[in-house]
Amino acid sequence: MKQNKYDDAVFFSEYEKMPRSVKGLEGAGEWPVLKSLFPELKNKSVLDLGCGFGWHCRYAREHQASSVIGVDISEKMLETAREKTDDPLITYIKMPIEDINFSDAQFDVVISSLAFHYIKSFDTICEKVYQYLKPGGSFIFSVEHPIFTSRDEQDWYYDDQGNRLHWPVDNYQSEEVRNTTFLTENVIKYHRTISTYINDLIHIGFKIKAVKEPMATEEMVRNDPGMKDENRRPMFLIISVEK
Repeated sequence: MKQNKYDDAVFFSEYEKMPRSVKGLEGAGEWPVLKSLFPELKNKSVLDLGCGFGWHCRYAREHQASSVIGVDISEKMLETAREKTDDPLITYIKMPIEDINFSDAQFDVVISSLAFHYIKSFDTICEKVYQYLKPGGSFIFSVEHPIFTSRDEQDWYYDDQGNRLHWPVDNYQSEEVRNTTFLTENVIKYHRTISTYINDLIHIGFKIKAVKEPMATEEMVRNDPGMKDENRRPMFLIISVEK
């Protein structure tokens, strides 16, 4: 059974309050790096896997993509996406990412933001994306960094006064389910090593273009001093590949 926490009323109400939900792309700490890896989108067909509120779909159309399809498992997320979207060239489809079924060589660009750590079989997704991309097509995605997902707790180690001492890493090589707490309890994620992400892509036939571990910018830290701790360990992993 594929978990869909985003249609849980309590989880969704908390997610709506997050900076990336309120401010959109500018509220997402990894966005500057993710955006820098996008190819030219003009006249390109784009697929967004785990599109959420549709921020990346609308960005693609703002940059003159010829058509955009956004896929998400959550009806609540897509309901909001449709409310925010007034563009007949953007199509939203309610479907688990694992179940996508498109035509061979249908897309020029496939993107995904912070979705694949919820997916059990990353290699299967890679196979499908490779099949659906045109030759020379681009696949760019972000996930929670394996250093971040290695433990169920996904939290700092604190001293007796509540100060953050360090970010613990354990069971890094154990690629299994992690039952985590994110906004609410019992959120299922799938931990993979960096080498698994990269080698699965290489095995399918992709050419690695870039691997990034983005940090909080100086502006982010100025606006939110708490962001300084985000630079003590990577929270995101972003990979760009080409067919």
